[in-house]
Amino acid sequence: MIHHVSLGSNDLGRSLAFYDPVLAILQMRLISSDERELVYGTAVYVLNIIRPLDGHPALAGNGSHVAFGAHDRGMVNEFYRIALLHGGTCDGAPGIRAEYDRHYYGAFVRDPDGNKIEALTYAAQ
Repeated sequence: MIHHVSLGSNDLGRSLAFYDPVLAILQMRLISSDERELVYGTAVYVLNIIRPLDGHPALAGNGSHVAFGAHDRGMVNEFYRIALLHGGTCDGAPGIRAEYDRHYYGAFVRDPDGNKIEALTYAAQ
């Protein structure tokens, strides 16, 4: 079982301005933070936005992304809208991804550091 996922950031202030409103759509909140990391989740943390420990610049992983479950398509749409409004870039507009499943509805965005994140649902509406 996965305990948490970490994504690198080169500017935690910029990441905070992006992730606070985006993850709020998915009912996640900032649980703790310091000069090195932002910790998001619900009652327990599940996502860290962190400065790399080795001191080198954070780089987005080619072929990797984090997918967040959404309750419905409206939540996916709002995730996408808020992400673009707060500095994210489109990596796949909201829509059915029939190549995964005929009910798979998702949206892909890149955060300000280039990390790919997604919101998805199998809900019909």
